[in-house]
Amino acid sequence: MNTTQTMLSTPAAALLPGFDDPVDDAQQVFRAALQAFAHPGQLQALPARSGLPEGLSPALAALLLTLADADTPVWLPAAVPAAARAFLRFHCGCRLTDDPGAAAFVCVPAGHAMPALTDCAQGDPAFPDRSATVLVEVASLADGDTLTLRGPGIEHTQVLRVTGLPADFRAAWRANNAGFPLGVDLLLCSGDRFCALTRTTIVED
Repeated sequence: MNTTQTMLSTPAAALLPGFDDPVDDAQQVFRAALQAFAHPGQLQALPARSGLPEGLSPALAALLLTLADADTPVWLPAAVPAAARAFLRFHCGCRLTDDPGAAAFVCVPAGHAMPALTDCAQGDPAFPDRSATVLVEVASLADGDTLTLRGPGIEHTQVLRVTGLPADFRAAWRANNAGFPLGVDLLLCSGDRFCALTRTTIVED
């Protein structure tokens, strides 16, 4: 049985619940996501939890439940368990795509390789908002490499410590900056915390 057949054959009773209060909880998470994008690199605590299928962390699951819908295709690595795919399809109604370039949200759980940023949707000059948001689960947002950030939403500089980004992340992010107003935005997640880097956020050398 292929992945699609497995998802479609998963009985509703086997699916984990979404948010306890779908409206209020989603609004709380949405406000936290807005705060993250308004202040890049500033850590946000997840204000509401959801059911947690195998393959997703608390922050990844809650953010996708809040942001994804029938109009926003989601990319997941091929090896992500079918339970996570069924959870998103059931609760978000989102279409899952095998092409990161076709996804509005590119989701990279822990232990999976992040696609090249240039392989994700970049938007176009008339509609730069049609680019992807890349959600990446990292090992830690408390220690590891130190990233010094500056740009809109940061008064002077913001220090972010991260473990688990690809070795070539700095160069890839500089290239992402250079494509402005095109380019992707990033949500880094670790457990129940997350932060954002927008395409205008500069990572200093």
